[in-house]
Amino acid sequence: MNASGVLSQLLEILIAVALAPLLSGWVNQWRSWLQNKSAPSIWQPYRMLHKLFNKESMVADNASRLFRTAPYVVFGCMVLACSIIPTVSTDLPLAPAADAIALVGLFALARVFISLAAMDIGTAFGTMGARREMLIGFLAEPALLMVLFSASLISQSTSLTTIVETLAHRELAIYPGLAFAGVAFTMVSLAENARVPVDNPATHLELTMIHEALILEYSGRHLALLEWAASLKLFAYSCIGLALFVPWGVAQAQAPTALLLAIPVLVLKLAVGGFLLAALETLSAKMRIFRVPEFLATAFLLAVLGMLVHLLLAR
Repeated sequence: MNASGVLSQLLEILIAVALAPLLSGWVNQWRSWLQNKSAPSIWQPYRMLHKLFNKESMVADNASRLFRTAPYVVFGCMVLACSIIPTVSTDLPLAPAADAIALVGLFALARVFISLAAMDIGTAFGTMGARREMLIGFLAEPALLMVLFSASLISQSTSLTTIVETLAHRELAIYPGLAFAGVAFTMVSLAENARVPVDNPATHLELTMIHEALILEYSGRHLALLEWAASLKLFAYSCIGLALFVPWGVAQAQAPTALLLAIPVLVLKLAVGGFLLAALETLSAKMRIFRVPEFLATAFLLAVLGMLVHLLLAR
């Protein structure tokens, strides 16, 4: 483990933790502008986190230790997920220990903990949200795996750093399979991050909310950690999309000085991606919860088609 690798790893974690709320604020701001509304400040997520961390955490009398532990586990899973996704460099000491399959496993672990914690209190909304969250995860995870496998067929590896190095530093080529995978990944990302058309992060309507129903019983620092984890999840999915479909600008393992250029490139790509996400949400309508399985089944089908197209053209 060299010094440049440790520096790159720490830098990736710090960038994820620091920029994740900023990305959420950027998306919310553009979403309001596109809907001709008065937009909140881009720093609003930081202010919310500061306010929540300075408030007392109220916990129900019948809450178990799982309820208190879940926010820390979910936040830790999201930080670890961001640390193994190559955003500014491929020289990551943690990357060899976790590939794309382990990344999906981290998302699944966080989902299980937050769902169990939501059911721990025994409220109707928490149980409803947990069931809906597990349904979406059950359908979204296979589709996400198929998307990652479509990219791994090109690099012959499930390591995200190897995928980025292969796609970014080989001759420019058109991969029709990645087009199908890109559409499928966009659909999965919307579902996993509770965005329109699957869920609306700005609503608290009991019959439609999914993510908000999971955290209704949390307050104070526990709620702050869960909100921060949600921003980190959006950041992680954004970086996965950039790593698979726009991998250019990431520093190579033997080029530590390229980190200085990789950081502004990452910020620029995230800014463009945040604007596109806000525009997509503005142009979409919230679908009924019973249509979500069809939505995610379509994503899975597109991801599988991407794999088949690549295999057919590779012959």
